[in-house]
Amino acid sequence: MKIRLKKDKYRKARGGTSKLLDLFCESCSTHLFYYQKDGPGILKRLYLDSIIDFEKSSENKLVCPNCKDTLGVYYVYPKEKRPAYRLFAGEVTKKIVK
Repeated sequence: MKIRLKKDKYRKARGGTSKLLDLFCESCSTHLFYYQKDGPGILKRLYLDSIIDFEKSSENKLVCPNCKDTLGVYYVYPKEKRPAYRLFAGEVTKKIVK
């Protein structure tokens, strides 16, 4: 599967660097989705427009489809007014995709 990274204003605002992350549930190691991380730093929130191959559920939680653990909650990031999921600490494992 070939995934192209988006080149938007958010990527440019964070130094123009991006990486593709493969995200997994920490509890059961189930693949969740791919995520485009722009800029340096830890993964605190997942912007909905940077999530690849994911369908948002009707509830306001990010839930593992396998073990049903709650991984984060939906909110609008006030600084940029972007919808995102705020991740709970230690609930998601990531691997950089080359």
